[in-house]
Amino acid sequence: MKAWEATVRKTHAARRQASNIFSSSPVANMDEEDEIHASGEVFHAERYLPNGDYYTGHWLDNFPHGFGKYWWTDGCMYVGDWYRGKTMGKGTFSWPSGANYQGEFKSGYMDGEGIYTGPNGDTYKGSWVMNLKHGHGVKEYTNGDIYDGEWCGGLQEGNGKYQWKDGNCYDGEWKNGMMSGMGKLVWSNGNTFEGLWDDGIPSGHGRFKWADGSFYEGNWSKDAADQNGDYHPSDDNSKDEHKDWSQEQVYEVDLKECEICPLDKVPILPSHKKLAVWRSTKGSSSTASTSDTAPRSRRMSIDGSSFDVSSTVEEANLKARDDTSFSSPSPSNSSVEASPIQIPKVVKKQGDIISKGHKNYELMLNLQLGIRHSVGRPGPTPSLDLKPSAFNPKEKVWTRFPPEGSKYTPPHQSCEFKWKDYCPLVFRTLRMLFKVDAAEYMLSMCGNDSLRELSSPGKSGSFFYLSYDDRYMIKTIKKAEVKVILRMLSAYFNHFRQYENTLLTKFFGLHCVRLTGAAQRKVRFIIMGNLFCTNHTIHRRFDLKGSSLGRLTDKPESEIEATTILKDLDLKYFFRLPKTWNEEFRRQIEKDSDFLEQERIMDYSLLVGLHFREPSHLTPVGDGAVEDSYSVADMDKLLSDPSGHQLGIGMQARIEKMERTIETELIGEPTGECYDVVMFFGIIDILQDYDITKKLEHAYKSMHYDPTSISAVDPRQYAKRFHDFILTIFKEDDQ
Repeated sequence: MKAWEATVRKTHAARRQASNIFSSSPVANMDEEDEIHASGEVFHAERYLPNGDYYTGHWLDNFPHGFGKYWWTDGCMYVGDWYRGKTMGKGTFSWPSGANYQGEFKSGYMDGEGIYTGPNGDTYKGSWVMNLKHGHGVKEYTNGDIYDGEWCGGLQEGNGKYQWKDGNCYDGEWKNGMMSGMGKLVWSNGNTFEGLWDDGIPSGHGRFKWADGSFYEGNWSKDAADQNGDYHPSDDNSKDEHKDWSQEQVYEVDLKECEICPLDKVPILPSHKKLAVWRSTKGSSSTASTSDTAPRSRRMSIDGSSFDVSSTVEEANLKARDDTSFSSPSPSNSSVEASPIQIPKVVKKQGDIISKGHKNYELMLNLQLGIRHSVGRPGPTPSLDLKPSAFNPKEKVWTRFPPEGSKYTPPHQSCEFKWKDYCPLVFRTLRMLFKVDAAEYMLSMCGNDSLRELSSPGKSGSFFYLSYDDRYMIKTIKKAEVKVILRMLSAYFNHFRQYENTLLTKFFGLHCVRLTGAAQRKVRFIIMGNLFCTNHTIHRRFDLKGSSLGRLTDKPESEIEATTILKDLDLKYFFRLPKTWNEEFRRQIEKDSDFLEQERIMDYSLLVGLHFREPSHLTPVGDGAVEDSYSVADMDKLLSDPSGHQLGIGMQARIEKMERTIETELIGEPTGECYDVVMFFGIIDILQDYDITKKLEHAYKSMHYDPTSISAVDPRQYAKRFHDFILTIFKEDDQ
């Protein structure tokens, strides 16, 4: 190593000679003894670069290509595989601070399996995506602590185990680098806490157990007003040593021993390092004036992007691009354009938190108590082969919830209410069919976090509530809608068993709360899956029916937000799916619309969410050649959802802009202007029967408007119109 560094120091002595050579030669940094190699030939080269950097290794045209070493004047060094100027394959990157990464690279990024040792000695061994710890990995800290578990975007997230050097150990769920979710902490003295965590502290239901067998179980909170629970001494604890104990003992004393080590910060990422390379100019003459035809010096980051050294403005722009990891290519280089909308940097979470004092606070408590009771109630192991009696509309269970509690219900702080479960065995089986874990379901719906109420009710007058993690949506429904779902429940169940890619809304439970006392009223509600539960920001939402009357959002473009629901006449795109998925989509739309027609359902729609992807940066790699520096698909690994590949969930696709000649026509003409997107879509509002109200609406509107343009039509006509419209705007992607 010392010998090689000594060689590099000679760079400064050779710079003047190199500069003279560069001014008259079109070949990158060529010494007088160097041979001229044919284009496309890989050869071994030693390059003393004009800014003082040094490279030795395999070379192709104007780039490191193959195995080679690159040393920067600031002391950083990379030794490993290259592909046309980009670190690609296995290699070692070292920093002057002593930090070191050894592992896999992709397009200049630490990406794949690798080991990073920080300047202080901390070591991480595991999976990386675009310079960030992502996937499973083990982090060993210099103080003796160890974390073994899942990472996301550089932070602990998912399931993981943290072992402190003094013997304390936490095993459970993490979020944003903190203990959050279900988990168990075991102290070295034998005490344990098992329950819910939030931002690194117990929050919600949990049990603290002493080594002698005594335990305290209840609700945990840093706010003393929200603390409640019961203490249970063990038979061996005759002196009742813990009678003066309180939750503050855990918060203020015990948890002080369990601090998570801070994450190390990399001073400069490998992908931000620039290569000083010399770009040749095709057709330049060696005898021409150096001011006119001499090749221009270029700097290039090892993710493949390049720029002129002489251009300070361009250098500043490139630095800004490097900081954001994205750049929009010019249309001449790609058929994929930059996003057609102004993408907000931050999108506020939908809904208002239902806290104490909210008009629906007690109703939320009732819902959570009832759901916890329904899901946690012991019952037979569900079987997919249900008896017809399970679908009987009379199959329901009433439970009374007095504030003081009962033999079957816990005490609570809300008013007395009654809880009704409709067809409980069917919905328990549906949750199993949908692979929903009962504990996670209860945690999402009934954990310490409050539900969120959407700011305004839907057109039907229904209210919507979201679980804290956005996985589930609660919708209040009318008695008529309850009758519809109970009537179609058996067919709905069988449809999901037969078609795993069905786009119909998933239902997880059907319940009713009846308040007692002066406010006697019934609130019926259904629990559904939230189609937009994703790490991707949904930039545009469309509710599409295939009708035109009243199907335009009365908002100027400047007032359209990420949460605005746009309609058929607001749609300006065709959706292009890959061939395999497009064929499956066409088959499934036909099956789902046939099912809804048979069940006499109408007024449903296809809800579509779009996440606009920034296109990958296209980098010149030779004279006129273009190559992706990092593919969008790779970028999406960092944003990927746990749902995996499923029709309608997180699908990589393109959209093509359309233009209408007449504002009221549903379908416009394609323009050829395309954008990369991630798509989410599903069929919603499937509980509207073609009842007398809808028949009257159809009769009235048909006298005043074109009958084909209105939403309220009979189920057969509705299904055909919906099916035809959706299959017109969804096309096969020919790329």
